[in-house]
Amino acid sequence: MRLVTHGDSAPSSVNRYLLPQEQQVIMVRRHPAILLRPVAEVLGGLIVAGLLSRFFGGGEAGGTALVVVWWLWLLLLIRFVWKVAEWSVDYFVVTSKRMLLTTGLITRKVAMMPLGKVTDMSFQRSLLGRMLGYGEFILESAGQDQALSTVEYIPYPETLYLEVCQMLFPGKDDGDD
Repeated sequence: MRLVTHGDSAPSSVNRYLLPQEQQVIMVRRHPAILLRPVAEVLGGLIVAGLLSRFFGGGEAGGTALVVVWWLWLLLLIRFVWKVAEWSVDYFVVTSKRMLLTTGLITRKVAMMPLGKVTDMSFQRSLLGRMLGYGEFILESAGQDQALSTVEYIPYPETLYLEVCQMLFPGKDDGDD
C-alpha cells in the first residue's frame, strides 16, 4: 500500500482528474491479487499446451494442431500482458473532497463519489483476501445509483478504512480535560 505523503503527486493519468482546490490524501493501486486469474489461465494454458505437445508429438496433422495450441497459448499470454498493463494504470484516490477510481487503458473510466455524499462505508474480506491482504470497500450514499459504490482489491483495507473514516467523520479537537 502506498499512502501519499506531502510532495508526492498522482501520475498524470490520475492528476488530470483532480480539481485545483483538491488536496490528494490517499493514492493506491489495486492489489496485485486482481491478476491471480490471468496468471492461473496463462500457467494452466502452458501446462495444457505442454501436455498436448507431448501427445501430438509427430506427424503433419499433429504439427498443425501444435501450432494452433501454441497460438492459443500466445493469445492467453497477450491477454495477461494486457491485464497487467491495465492494472498498472488503475488507481484508487481519496482527495480532500472526493473518492475516485480510475480504470482502463484505452477506454478510461473515472468513477467518483463526493466525500460529503457518503452516508455509510464498510469493507469486506474473503478468506483469500485475508490471506493475501486485500479487501473490498462498499460505499453507500443517500442518492441512487452512484458511479462509485464498490472498490474491489483494495490493499490493506483496515488501514485505508480508518484513514477514510477519519476524513468522513473528523473528530473534535479535544482540549485539556
